[in-house]
Parts: sequence; C-alpha cells; structure tokens
Amino acid sequence: MTEPIPAAPAPLLGASDIRRLAEEIGIRPTKTLGQNFVIDGNTIRRIVAAAGIGPEETVLEVGPGLGSLTLGLLDAAAAVVAVEIDPVLAAKLPETVREWRPSAEGAFHLVQGDAMKVTELPVQPTALVANLPYNVAVPVVLHLLEYLPSLQHGLVMVQDEVADRLAAGPGSKTYGVPSVKAAWYSQMRKAGVIGMNVFWPAPKIHSGLVAFTRREPPATSATREQVFAVVDAAFAQRRKTLRAALAGWAGGGPQAERFLVAAGVDPTARGEVIDIAAFARIAEAKEVTQ
Repeated sequence: MTEPIPAAPAPLLGASDIRRLAEEIGIRPTKTLGQNFVIDGNTIRRIVAAAGIGPEETVLEVGPGLGSLTLGLLDAAAAVVAVEIDPVLAAKLPETVREWRPSAEGAFHLVQGDAMKVTELPVQPTALVANLPYNVAVPVVLHLLEYLPSLQHGLVMVQDEVADRLAAGPGSKTYGVPSVKAAWYSQMRKAGVIGMNVFWPAPKIHSGLVAFTRREPPATSATREQVFAVVDAAFAQRRKTLRAALAGWAGGGPQAERFLVAAGVDPTARGEVIDIAAFARIAEAKEVTQ
C-alpha cells in the first residue's frame, strides 16, 4: 500500500510578491515606522512553528505590513486579528488575504490603529505573534500584556539586542527595566536569531525571537504601578547600590535601607541582581510601613 503524498505547504509571499504589492500601493518601507518586511517563506514557517500556535487559537499580529506573516498565521490558527497603524497598508491587507487565502477570509480581522492605544479587540486573542518595529518593541509588548489578559503565550521578533534584554535574568549584563517588567507578566526566553537578508530592506543588525508564556505576577499587596516605580528608580542609577538608588523613591537613604531590610534584600546589592519578586517585596515594604 503506497503512502499518501503529503500536501504541499500553502504558498507564502516571496521577495518578488512583496515588492509587487508595495509597488501597487506606492509605498516604500519607512524608518519612521520601523518597516522591514519579511521576504522569505521559510523564515515565516520557522516563526509560526516556534510560536507553537494551536489550530483552535486566535492570534494577534501587530504590524502585519504587507501580510507575509499573516498568511502563515492563518494557516496555523483558527483566526488572526491584525493591528496595522499605516492606513495604506491596512487597506491593502484584506485584498491580499482574499487573493492568497480565500478560504480563510472570514477568519481574518483587521484593526487599523496604533497598538499602543489598543485596550480591547473585536476578538480575544490567546497568542501574540509579531515582527515588531525595533523602536517600539518593548513598550508594545508590555502594553499588550497589561491590557489583553487573554494573551497566554506568544513569540515576537525584535532587534537581537532587545531580545536579549527581554529574556535576561538577574545577574546578566543585559538585565534591566525591560527584563524585570516583562517578568511581571510572563516567563520570557530567547528562541532564536534571524539574519538580515530575509528582510526588505535588510536591516543592519540581526533580529531575535523571544517566546513568552504568561504567568501570575508575584503575590504582593503592592500594585503593578508601585512595583514598577521601584524598578525604574533602581535602574535609573544602576551602578549604585539599592540603598543609594532608591533614596529618592523612599524619602532618604535610611528609609530605603529600612524598606530593603524589611523585604529581605541586601541594601548594598544593585538592582541588576534581584528578581521581580524582590522588587515587589520592596514596594510592599514601603506601603506596609507608611
């Protein structure tokens, strides 16, 4: 008995398709919006596979551009909701979906607007998969995790250096504000590096993949805003001890030391060596003693 021949993967946009679509609507990628379009189908398949999208899931894509990743996500998920800030690109995207994935047209939802202003969507996404502009990657990820609690996991492609910062743990040279704030919402890990030649135009630096899985924030009576205020203060002067760096936030060095000791944190330590749970304890110690 002969084995059935597996179906060929659905076609994805290649370099010539991307350039043709861009020419049709008269656009050139802009540095202002951080537009670098993926032109390699194998890279799209790699991203979708690494994201671990289930067939029942609804995926949020930010900055779909000309639709390279959108088509790959429609092949893997039950539905895709795309948020695009550029009105010209947003107008073209439904046509591309209709042409390349006519059977998935009803599973595609478009929101034309700024992802940093999104607080709700027409559908509840369970995953975020996006090729994010380098200049807004961190604030976009933190904003979406804050306002869209339905997001349970995801994969974002960002500047490789930013990927390292998001995934860094305490004690790492790249550990900082993005690392700590991301850890409030989720467990993040580096999931790969993407070369420059799979983009048009080719960026001057590599991109990194960061995968995340949502988790509960540390158990604390302090609010997220109170905890993040400690984080910001600690890393504003990251070479200083926590006692010194937090003096302004606490109302003086002795006060800062008192809160740190109450939280079980060494006052002579630096912010770069403690985790999100410790920052939460510091914030709580101040609230409890006031």
